[in-house]
Amino acid sequence: MEIKAIKDIDSEKFEVLVINMFENEKTTQELANKFAIKKDKFEGKFCTTYLLHTLGQEKFDKILVVGFGKREEFDANRCREAISKATKKLQQIHCKSACFDLATELDYGKSATLGVSIANYAFDKYKSKKAPRVEKIYFTKFSEKEVKEGNIFANAMDFTRNLSNDSAAVITPKKLAEVAESLKGITTRVYDKDEIKRLKMGAFLAVSQGSHQEPRFIHMKYTGKKVTKKIAIIGKGLTFDAGGLDLKPASSMLTMRDDMSGAACILGVMSALSELNPDIEVNGIIAACENMPGCKAYKPGDVLTAKNGKTIEVDNTDAEGRLTLADALCFAEELGVDEIVDIATLTGACVVALGSTVSGIMGNDEKLVQKLIQIGKKSGEKFWELPMYDDYFESIKSNIADMKNTGSRQGGASIAGVFLREFVTDKVKWAHLDVAGTAFIEKPHNEFIEGSTGMGVRTLLNYICEK
Repeated sequence: MEIKAIKDIDSEKFEVLVINMFENEKTTQELANKFAIKKDKFEGKFCTTYLLHTLGQEKFDKILVVGFGKREEFDANRCREAISKATKKLQQIHCKSACFDLATELDYGKSATLGVSIANYAFDKYKSKKAPRVEKIYFTKFSEKEVKEGNIFANAMDFTRNLSNDSAAVITPKKLAEVAESLKGITTRVYDKDEIKRLKMGAFLAVSQGSHQEPRFIHMKYTGKKVTKKIAIIGKGLTFDAGGLDLKPASSMLTMRDDMSGAACILGVMSALSELNPDIEVNGIIAACENMPGCKAYKPGDVLTAKNGKTIEVDNTDAEGRLTLADALCFAEELGVDEIVDIATLTGACVVALGSTVSGIMGNDEKLVQKLIQIGKKSGEKFWELPMYDDYFESIKSNIADMKNTGSRQGGASIAGVFLREFVTDKVKWAHLDVAGTAFIEKPHNEFIEGSTGMGVRTLLNYICEK
């Protein structure tokens, strides 16, 4: 899809002109009044639409009016949602080209571009009949800079969503490594099974033992021209999670291809950095493997040794993500970075606590946690801080090792966070994002269809670019 900023509505040919109306305010668009918008008492309520036919009196076929709601409540996020709603309406009428000529006081080009792209997305790779899509979108009144940045963010989200939505038979650990190696402007080192052993990543290796798909540890690096800070972003990379020997119920496995959504997010973010050119060093890290119940699978009761030397008693083989992240966190800190952010579809407990619209966040530095929450809010991604009191560690104490990999079912998301904290020292600032409920949704919500949402891409890109 082509999305670009143009000077005015006469600059390009298109089928539908899209204009806006604030709730209970008279539209300033003469064209809307000309074609009798008042007749049907369209009020401009948020995300409502009204379609007008020009009957050959204009160079375009139709006018679509989208409600922006109350002016005092309007912001970049509501702009994205309203534009998304309008785009879905354009799809319904099989429009191929449209121009948004919006009456807004601020330059919301980035948000509007994201709204169009999110709404226009469909994963129909395996369908013979493809979903209807708008092919060309033009924006007047928005700057070329904002629209260009919106396109970069949108492409990163599409990149992420395509990876998460695809089949686990296609997106294997080896495939994730190949994708990482193909990214432009990024230096990538991929470690195979033998090299992972030499790195002493005993927790990560154990998870991978039950699968014929060999693990891959992926380290990507972007270096800005004037590096002001070094960070690491880590994504959980379980390309399929059957639960290991503590096998999941069949119904719970149906969407376990999405258990690498954290890794897909990191790949999407890294794919955009060479175009955004932030002055920062970004290390993208993924421990990629499958968690399967094969004859070599790790077992409940096994004791594993992580990269930092700490030992872990396996209490449940389906609490595998934290084991892979443990070694990844150790690796990241050894790089000498200032901050680490990991993102993972980690716990069902987080889904129970926060549902499918809010992600959990916790960490060892309150300023970093609050910064990510605020950046997420501006980006349209919601985070809620969960506690990490020392008391939670009581449930994962082990009689034979330093800790167990899981404990009480109560406070499960916080317990997972406390477990991960054992693999980060106080020398580095760290935040953990639990996106188990938000990375992959089972039914449409707001501008998103069912499936992958690309959760975390917007927040992490804005976090990196704000440095």
